[in-house]
Amino acid sequence: MPAALRWLLLNCVILPFRPRRSAAAYRSIWTPDGSPLLLLGVELREKLGKTLGGEHRVALGMRYGNPSIEAAVRELMSDDGGAPVREIIAVPLFPQYATASTGSAMAKLGEVLAALEIDLPVKLAAPFFDHPGFITASAEVAQSAVGDFAPDHVVMSFHGLPESQVRALDATGAHCLVKDDCCDAIGPANPSCYRAQCFATARALREALSLAEETTTVAFQSRLGRAKWLEPDLTHVLPELAERGVEKLAVMCPAFVADCLETVEEVGIRAREQWASLGGEALCLVPCVNAEPSWVKGLAEIVHETAREHAPPA
Repeated sequence: MPAALRWLLLNCVILPFRPRRSAAAYRSIWTPDGSPLLLLGVELREKLGKTLGGEHRVALGMRYGNPSIEAAVRELMSDDGGAPVREIIAVPLFPQYATASTGSAMAKLGEVLAALEIDLPVKLAAPFFDHPGFITASAEVAQSAVGDFAPDHVVMSFHGLPESQVRALDATGAHCLVKDDCCDAIGPANPSCYRAQCFATARALREALSLAEETTTVAFQSRLGRAKWLEPDLTHVLPELAERGVEKLAVMCPAFVADCLETVEEVGIRAREQWASLGGEALCLVPCVNAEPSWVKGLAEIVHETAREHAPPA
């Protein structure tokens, strides 16, 4: 966006209204110990460290927030008397790739390493949108959460993204959001397509949970601004499902590995209220994988695979 328009958007639309709404939303999910996202992140870091063992140091860094990516790097490099760090394995905790999430975090990591003059090999974990460790953990959490709930329908709600960001990664300009079946498979034209990876996650979860395709829907949430975002939007999907006679709805959020504002408040509170207003009987929010043992095990597998994939030949 041109600088002048960006300034107008920030100062005339976002800052006068959004902080107040965001503060109210955060208050609704805050715990006595603080942010759920931070608490779950710290728990995951500690459990992953124990699972990987003493030869690994594990630090948690956030792109926007504390602890920052710089704080995480400084923690890794701190001289605590242990063995020196030989390499850094970066695992962006975003299952699906997007320039606004994974791309931004990795760019920031590069800036931090350069500023701190740290010259070490960096091994980047691939997006784990269909990795067995993530899919298995997500399915186990879902099966436990729904229990006797027996939903009529399952929505897999992913974080939204402006369509322009999806199109920008299509080098051909003739595939993403052009062909009706553009996300049915991942191939040479869309290897880094966020939307295609979301649908791949949904297909893998349907198979792992033995769900019929007609009993599941993929939706996108967290739309912001007037630009055209990925569809269908969750707030539009709910009325459609209610009209079809769905009463008991389960919602999974497999674009997130930890419960946060977008899951607990946006879905667990606002979407549930919308569903009740539409006459729905109940809405079950399926927790994210958080720091569940199955996910800690899956994440450890991803770390080991990343280390092996980039290892020099024997």
